[in-house]
Amino acid sequence: MTQGAGQEPVVRTATLRDFRVPPYARVPVQGHSDHPGNVRPGDVPPESVHPGNVHPGNAIPDDELPDGYTPTERDLPVINRRGDTVQVRVDPAAVPAPAPAPRPDGPGPLYVVGDVHGYLDELLAALREQGLIDADGRWAAGNARLWFLGDFTDRGPDGIGVIDLVMRLSAEAAAAGGYCKALMGNHELLLIGAKRFADTPVNSGAGTATFQAAWLLNGGQKYDMDRLQDVHLQWMSRLDAVVEEDGHLLMHSDTTAYLEYGTTIEDVNDTVHEIINRNDADECWDLFRKFTKRFAFRDEAGPQAVRELLGTYGGNRVVHGHSPIPYLLGQVGGEDGDGEGGSGPVVDGPHVYADGLAIAMDGGVTMAGKLLVVRLPLHD
Repeated sequence: MTQGAGQEPVVRTATLRDFRVPPYARVPVQGHSDHPGNVRPGDVPPESVHPGNVHPGNAIPDDELPDGYTPTERDLPVINRRGDTVQVRVDPAAVPAPAPAPRPDGPGPLYVVGDVHGYLDELLAALREQGLIDADGRWAAGNARLWFLGDFTDRGPDGIGVIDLVMRLSAEAAAAGGYCKALMGNHELLLIGAKRFADTPVNSGAGTATFQAAWLLNGGQKYDMDRLQDVHLQWMSRLDAVVEEDGHLLMHSDTTAYLEYGTTIEDVNDTVHEIINRNDADECWDLFRKFTKRFAFRDEAGPQAVRELLGTYGGNRVVHGHSPIPYLLGQVGGEDGDGEGGSGPVVDGPHVYADGLAIAMDGGVTMAGKLLVVRLPLHD
């Protein structure tokens, strides 16, 4: 069964039900403290308690970057910018917004999250602002529905912490009558490939390449790889690539390459899962390469490209991540890396474009933009 279209929030699919939440992802939290004494007895095995685990999603302690964190060029195409990662710290005393009101007569409100790329603190702040989690990082939105559009890891300091948080919120939301689900991004494919195939040569179409080299080039973090467990790989491998929800066609990448994998949503997701499970390095590389394509909806032919996807899979609008809004708006350098002007990117919210048929959700958090969590439908 495929996630998404037309399902009641209590219906769960194989994509998100067959996972085990790691013990450290269930640890109660007292603000951002990283002291083991904040764990209540019986909540987690003693061997799992150590500094750094007691935080929503196992985030790193305040003012401390993890060993092996490598600041990187932010996204591809490469942007030439000065300085290092801009870290926005969350005030643990901030009062969260009221939780969305339950709707007993049907599904709860629908929210989507753009690319996170390891920026766990920024994600926690954005979820709190929308009232989806409480001050302790627990699900607080009742029967609300939350979709992550992929790209949880790489470039930022705590990608595994992001995955742990999403896995835990999935269980908590389901228990409350809502749900928290996620889509497959190209960086999930990249991390799976780097772990499974490492330096195995693959045919890149432009010579020989490896997943390991591509992962490092795209901001892969040793700190994430060191903590990557089988449960994370299994969870990522089961993620769907595309879903339709309330007339919104949700996908990670702004590309029409999805059409190469099936004429229905179910076909696309089944094909993607089969490719990953066959464990063929060249086949997985080709899938990663196609899901890395971007900008299909940006130019004059963009509206027609969106209509082709909507006509095939259903929905009234495409909602995607992958391509940062500053690129789509021309606020920062183009594909050749040349910048325009001296100011940084300004992202106030999602970008509606392609004759109103596409909504871009990657706010460019990796380039000091904004991590977006918004409620749909989004009105112009």
